[in-house]
Amino acid sequence: MDVFDTLREVKRTKPLVHHITNAVVMNDTANITLQIGASPVMANAKEEVEEMVSIASGLVLNIGTLTPVQVEAMILAGKKANEIGIPIVFDPVGVGATSYRTQVANRILEELDVAIICGNSAEVCVLAGVEAQVKGVDAGEIEGEVGVAAKSLAQKTGSVVAATGPIDYITDGTKVAECRNGHPMLEILTGTGCMVTSVIAACAAVTDDYMLAATAGVTAFGISGQLAAESAGLPGNFKVKLFDSTYSLTQSNIEKQINIKIK
Repeated sequence: MDVFDTLREVKRTKPLVHHITNAVVMNDTANITLQIGASPVMANAKEEVEEMVSIASGLVLNIGTLTPVQVEAMILAGKKANEIGIPIVFDPVGVGATSYRTQVANRILEELDVAIICGNSAEVCVLAGVEAQVKGVDAGEIEGEVGVAAKSLAQKTGSVVAATGPIDYITDGTKVAECRNGHPMLEILTGTGCMVTSVIAACAAVTDDYMLAATAGVTAFGISGQLAAESAGLPGNFKVKLFDSTYSLTQSNIEKQINIKIK
């Protein structure tokens, strides 16, 4: 499959993607999952997460508004996902901002087999051990080459890594894809990083080529942002048009806009 074939398969099969995610973006991530063609479920109670994972095709773990109870639910859900062989996509929101957040991220990576890690450039650099400054849940200053840090993290964890930013880097530890789709307006809406994680998870639910899934998800979301910005003008309009553009992505849109270099 290629990028468009992957997205077409999502729409054809409508995979269920289970999210244990942060409260700030839950509605937006549910909607973007629907717009890309998959079905979202947001179940957080540890009493039901294993059962919910059992009927899903993918699992998103997002630590944006983490609590100890939620972390335990994530571990339970993740172990069940590993047991039945469905992909986990992990979004280490704000890792490095506090010691607790960093401990939780490391615990998830140590205890679970994570298919894809998707974070902004600073978060990926923190997990890779590269000097980076994280301001709240936003990317701060980064020293070092993001693509190199992402590749190092992929080699360390065995996960595909997607580092988002002005240039998105996706790597399986061997190949590195540089994706130059997207638009600056994506940076002035909260939750766009969380949304791209959901799109990636929908793609990972229909292929076991997780490098392709991450590339397809990042590319599709970036192109949707470009299309939305063409007529949005202001951030509120942009958000609505981002959903519309994601919903109406075509093969022609992708072929005209896609900008990927593989190294």
